[in-house]
Amino acid sequence: MTPDKKRLRIGVLFGGRSGEHEVSLASAASIIRGLDPDKYEAVPIGISKEGHWLVGAGAQKMLPDVLRQGQRVMMNADPTDAALVRLDGSGGGQRLDAVFPVMHGTYGEDGTVQGLLDLAGLPFVGAGVLGSAIGMDKDVAKRLLEFAGIPVVPWITVQRHEWEAYPEAVLTAIEVKFAYPVFVKPATLGSSVGMTKVHNRAELGPAISLAAEFAVKILVEKAVSAREIEVAVLGNHEPQASIPGEIVPHREFYDYAAKYLEEGTQLLIPAELKPAQVKKFQALAIAAFRALELSGMARVDFFMEKAAGKIYLNEVNTIPGFTSISMYPKLWEAMGIPFRDLIDRLITLAFEQHAEKARTKHQIELPEGITGALGA
Repeated sequence: MTPDKKRLRIGVLFGGRSGEHEVSLASAASIIRGLDPDKYEAVPIGISKEGHWLVGAGAQKMLPDVLRQGQRVMMNADPTDAALVRLDGSGGGQRLDAVFPVMHGTYGEDGTVQGLLDLAGLPFVGAGVLGSAIGMDKDVAKRLLEFAGIPVVPWITVQRHEWEAYPEAVLTAIEVKFAYPVFVKPATLGSSVGMTKVHNRAELGPAISLAAEFAVKILVEKAVSAREIEVAVLGNHEPQASIPGEIVPHREFYDYAAKYLEEGTQLLIPAELKPAQVKKFQALAIAAFRALELSGMARVDFFMEKAAGKIYLNEVNTIPGFTSISMYPKLWEAMGIPFRDLIDRLITLAFEQHAEKARTKHQIELPEGITGALGA
């Protein structure tokens, strides 16, 4: 951990201005309960849908109560005094030792919060600014993965302004490239928010318009009849991959309702795969983790064609779900790492990554007598 033997104050950052706001609350509640009270003091930090930062009175409160009763605060981005500053004029601040962001989607998983935490000089769990931004943008991620030789599902990217200006041209371009069915989804959101399986042209336009409500870029992907395989990755410079698990949705596809609102979806751990297939999924997961400049954690989602067995990387989640039914912690539990130990490892990795960043110089030492171009 760290040389200091006192309990570390860990800010658990959740909520935010995102279509995945409610999912974030569930994940944060699990993490707060899972923090070892002998090592850590949890500081719940809720961000409302309007973007207000709130801090609760204690880690044991239910998250909806934290959001309603919390003290309004802001993050001080001064690295010499990283603290939550009260906004009621009462002064003072609550210092943090590290932050565990559990914000899914925009303004949290996309590098924005990570940039603030870097400015504040705080260790934080998960990928940095670059990896978070890339991982959130499925279009950019696919381009990098394809460049790295990792197979991805064929796709077309539609800009929202293109759709609004030239809808017929967009529909024609999609139909020239793909036969139905296709999947349409926002390029910068997760949890299947705004995603639709489209079976004909009559459904295509409304699906694009729905996705455009959540992002300025829309992905249209070839529908693949496939098994859904997921692999958890843990680590910094030497990442490790878990055994693969399989999602068996009770709906036509694994949409938001199947993930969070309804029962019936099965999580099969381990997935029924041949040893060579297991190694292939693990190798691809680690290759993707490195190609996208990730650190700490990620869940890598794959498709494996039911007929031919071809593997496609679907997407990489830099802040995977941590709810009671989430695949990421369940995969590591199957590997012999219980939930509390997993959180402990992630916090340790955050301090390691922070120490690595701190080794980087940010000032130039000029030779004696030289003051630089702007010097007197």
